[in-house]
Amino acid sequence: MSLRLAARLARRELRGGLPGFRVFLACLALGVAAIAAVGSVRQAIQAGLTQEGAALLGGDAQMEFTYRFASQEERDWMSRTATEVSEVVDFRSMAVVRRGEEPERALTQVKSVDATYPLLGLPRLDPEQPLSTALDGAQDLPGAVMDPVLMDRLGLSVGDRFALGTQDFVLMAALIHEPDGAADGFALGPRTLVRTEDLRASGLLAPGTLFSTKYRLALPPDTNLDNLSAAARQSFDGTGMRWTDARNGAPGIAEFVARLSAFLILVGLSGLAVGGIGVSAAVRAYLAQKTETIATLRTLGADRATIFQTYMIQIGVLSGIGILLGLVLGGVLPVLLAPLIEAQLPVPAVFALYLRPLAEAALYGALTAFLFTLWPLARTEEVRAATLFRDALSSARTLPRIQFVLATGVGLALLVASAAWFSGSTRLTLWTSGGLVGALLLLALSAVAIRKLARVSTTPARGRPALRWALSAISDAREGAASVVLSLGLGLSVLAAVGQIDGTLRNAISGNLPDVAPSYFFVDIQKDQMPGFTERLDSDPAVSRIESAPMLRGIITQINGQPAREVAGDHWVLDGDRGVTYSAAPPNNTRITAGEWWADDYAGVPQISFAAEEAEEMGLSLDDELTVNILGRDITAQITSLREVDFSTAGMGFIMSMNPSALAGAPHSFIATVYAEENAEAAILRDLAGQFPNITAIRVRDAIDRVSGLLSGLAAATSYGAGISLLTGFLVLIGAAAAGESARRYESAILKTLGADRRRILFSFALRSVLLGAAAGGVALLTGIIGGWAVATYIFDTGFVVIWSSALGIVLAGIAVTLAAGILFALRPLAVRPARILRATD
Repeated sequence: MSLRLAARLARRELRGGLPGFRVFLACLALGVAAIAAVGSVRQAIQAGLTQEGAALLGGDAQMEFTYRFASQEERDWMSRTATEVSEVVDFRSMAVVRRGEEPERALTQVKSVDATYPLLGLPRLDPEQPLSTALDGAQDLPGAVMDPVLMDRLGLSVGDRFALGTQDFVLMAALIHEPDGAADGFALGPRTLVRTEDLRASGLLAPGTLFSTKYRLALPPDTNLDNLSAAARQSFDGTGMRWTDARNGAPGIAEFVARLSAFLILVGLSGLAVGGIGVSAAVRAYLAQKTETIATLRTLGADRATIFQTYMIQIGVLSGIGILLGLVLGGVLPVLLAPLIEAQLPVPAVFALYLRPLAEAALYGALTAFLFTLWPLARTEEVRAATLFRDALSSARTLPRIQFVLATGVGLALLVASAAWFSGSTRLTLWTSGGLVGALLLLALSAVAIRKLARVSTTPARGRPALRWALSAISDAREGAASVVLSLGLGLSVLAAVGQIDGTLRNAISGNLPDVAPSYFFVDIQKDQMPGFTERLDSDPAVSRIESAPMLRGIITQINGQPAREVAGDHWVLDGDRGVTYSAAPPNNTRITAGEWWADDYAGVPQISFAAEEAEEMGLSLDDELTVNILGRDITAQITSLREVDFSTAGMGFIMSMNPSALAGAPHSFIATVYAEENAEAAILRDLAGQFPNITAIRVRDAIDRVSGLLSGLAAATSYGAGISLLTGFLVLIGAAAAGESARRYESAILKTLGADRRRILFSFALRSVLLGAAAGGVALLTGIIGGWAVATYIFDTGFVVIWSSALGIVLAGIAVTLAAGILFALRPLAVRPARILRATD
């Protein structure tokens, strides 16, 4: 009976419109829209990857091998299974242009193809021509096409000559579009495309050099990919073959998009938390205006349940409207902006209205609205008939009854569980949730401290009227200092944390490493080239250190006789092939943490030394057996030692090192790192590349720039999400300023009556905003630094340095935003006439 009565009362009150709930609706709608938009774009990309999986992959399926070509048995299986097969070889090399005495060199990612490439899609060339015509070449030289970026870097034009290894090519066209480029993943150099048969005399595909082969398969239309995948893995188990098919043509991109969108949605949840503060403030303000109505209803016999249900229904309806607005914005805007978004994406996307991301956003919005409105609504129970015409809410107890506290806990648990489920990362969700809760607690305590500090500072401020008025206003609980610090502070905290994390990673990659990192990585050095290679470097006084090691690549297929992933899960070491080396004695500066290295002349059962940290993460220990597939051959070795491997210096580090006899006869090349003065790097590259044209040099500073560029994109995407939090905080700030406008009118009237002029009153209002903004920015800076340190230390496992430029920007942003809102809502109070205001006041 009470619920039906409550519904009637709620319906009647809702007829009065939505005064005071504009900020409520805007905060909720904006947070839901941000999450719905990110989820919709993610779903669109996933749909595009699924729909165009075969085109992205370059075939219906792909078999990939590390540093070897397919065996005859594997080729026969592919010929029986597929209607057509295309062989692609992928590797890094140096493109060389000879002009005068100083050749130009640049790192390039080479893709060599056969006559059937591409099985699907067409490359786009400039000038337009068939790929086969371009690769036929001219001037009695084989042809090549090249990424325009590399052409500009080398100063090449169509018709010019360049070399790969010892083979000359003629550039026939610029490669504008590569149909299967999205599936190739991250590359350190721009693309060059040639025919595989034209590389036979280049020295670049010698046994042991670092390359991968990919065999694209065109399958009959009725092929069952599940069955074929299982058959391929069973037939070639232990050969190191990696299978990909059109169901997920670009797995690296799909995984990256899923992880980035999950992170952005968690950032969006912080925006919803900021909005929740505005929602809570709006509900408190609304219920404070309804004190007389609630007391009257209690006088007429309404019980606690009826009162609570009446306003719960009203807030529920308004929350539904806000969520619906957010879903419309978040679902429709990506569709409307599809052409602009697609132009910025390297992969296809199918934009439409998707139910899953909208349902996810609606759930987040509903739980957030529930969490932030429950306690203000619970305080309606404090209003009794005896408090008629009194502000009972402001004097109500801080904590509601126990059932409301328990309901809040359940709602919070549901929100965290939902976020963990949808994001797929429980750890990241718990970190984010803990950070938000910790930030809110710190901001709430800071708001109380700021008010008390303002109260005790009014006495020292005597003789400075504007400052004293500002401090008095801040110390007043009705002025909304808590809302300002909480909402704006949380939004700025997210931005501050993002800025600190981004800056810390940049320092780790491009700031700290150059002092200790090598100048170059040299790969594909043949064994007979090593004496000449080291002789050139040993005689150069600018070279401070050289490290070299034999280099193979292997895939861990089994651990103690069981499939590796069943034992170690999805650890990154199992994600593809890893570097393997061998040495009779421990390399210099090697620190053995457990076990013992083999004897110099050891020739028994294969033994392996494994990286200690990764071994602990994978659950490996001494005496465990690893089966490693190297060049199609399984080698089972026993872990006899664990050693410390530091990858943070960008130096040479191998997860696995074996005794020499274990890898006897396996074709391989050498890798070397060279530490030299920067002014000597060009001469080193010139001499070594001239003497050994087959080797590939990777300049560390160029690699750092490439990774830094990728970080810039990630930071920008994250900053956009954090910007939503700041915008929501600004809306809450506007709501608080608007709610306090009547108080400022009265204050302005009193001050004018006492002789204050407009300029001084405006200065007082502005000073109040500046002080609150600086306080919110300062607290946000503290929480952002703590959050940045936690993420850098426990998630990225890197050092942390405060980025003071970002920190200063956060404080200035807090001041600017608060000042803008304060001035905006101070203009009308300044224009009031004291007589009119004072006459209207009881």
